[in-house]
Amino acid sequence: MQDFETDGHRARKRFGQNFLSDPNIIRRIIDAIRPQPGETMVEIGPGLGAMTAPLIERLGHLHVVEIDRDLIARLRETYAPAQLTIHEGDALKFDFGSLGADAARPLRIVGNLPYNISTPILFHLAEFAAQVKDMTFMLQKEVVMRMVAAPGTEEYGRLSVMLQYRFRMGRMFDVPPGAFRPAPKVMSSIVRMAPLPPEQLGAQDEALLGRIVTAAFGQRRKTLKNTLREFLDDTDFAALGLDAGLRGERLAVADFVAIANHCAARGRGG
Repeated sequence: MQDFETDGHRARKRFGQNFLSDPNIIRRIIDAIRPQPGETMVEIGPGLGAMTAPLIERLGHLHVVEIDRDLIARLRETYAPAQLTIHEGDALKFDFGSLGADAARPLRIVGNLPYNISTPILFHLAEFAAQVKDMTFMLQKEVVMRMVAAPGTEEYGRLSVMLQYRFRMGRMFDVPPGAFRPAPKVMSSIVRMAPLPPEQLGAQDEALLGRIVTAAFGQRRKTLKNTLREFLDDTDFAALGLDAGLRGERLAVADFVAIANHCAARGRGG
């Protein structure tokens, strides 16, 4: 994609910019988010403000995280500080915990996430799950299908397991390329992520869980006996009641949690 002029702004390839422009789709997304007055909400990558304006109208005040200085200047010209707080910088490095959300007003996060950083930003956002009520994003449909995939499917992998461990996931509806300027070459989808209660998470060592899941899917065509050999031996597989000849894609999230807790109990951190 080359840089593309839209509404007086040149969409930048390096920022993965595709601006939502279909008013019917915008309305449908806002209705799906259901913003309420007084909620603490942050929009990642507001772009030309297609969602920003209706969000502010319903909320009263909105936080945004934006990296493009030209877009930041436009936002400052359009909205008063009482309506919009702009956090200039990279969402991959932004401390979403700094927005002051608490149990009474947990943080809600929304946005049209750039395709080129979608996976790393999802893992970054997962770190703030304890302070979040929900997250509603537009992403490349292929990524969303991986996020919500069930065990045993081609799409199921590390992203599926690590997000489903922490969130209740729901794919809502698709958004065609024609809803954007410039139009991407792929279909998009809206996904909602609601953090699960801490008591439902279950892993004694979440970093260890992450390493095990990464190893299990590092070489998808190999069996667990090979991919998890640093963590489990034949005795461990027997104790867990798992078939060492299976591949990682056959295991449910609960199976990975059981493996991680077994390893933690036996002091096997990999």
